[in-house]
Amino acid sequence: MQAADKGQAADLDGTDLRIGIVQARFNDKLTQALADACIGELGTLGVAAKHIKHVTVPGALEVPLALNAMAASDRYDALVALGCIVRGETYHFELVSNESGAGVTRVALDHEIPIANAILTVEDEAQAWARVEEKGRDAARVAVEMANLLEDLS
Repeated sequence: MQAADKGQAADLDGTDLRIGIVQARFNDKLTQALADACIGELGTLGVAAKHIKHVTVPGALEVPLALNAMAASDRYDALVALGCIVRGETYHFELVSNESGAGVTRVALDHEIPIANAILTVEDEAQAWARVEEKGRDAARVAVEMANLLEDLS
């Protein structure tokens, strides 16, 4: 399916954009695959490697704090949140999913910076593996599109 078929901007240009990425290390093989796909797509979209700052944090609950620090620095045009929360047998899944998502949104609104939220919430690892590559690339495209849109709107 072409980008235009999915309702996405066809011509995404990341040239001269500065992108910050915060990756949760919990479920690290999955989140590293997300990061690899995201960084690869950013390069395809013209974002220079020297303009990508990639940091890691222990888990999804720590992602918003690192995003907040990046947003407060005023050095980035957009940010990306990467993580993977796999449902377990307790309520912890809902807590981590809801709180990390709310934290990411709050940082975006408080700092008026686009944040592509690619913190996966899945039932099992198989679902995660089926999604990591596409969701990593999608996060890169969202970050570039929204950075360009906000620039146009300001």
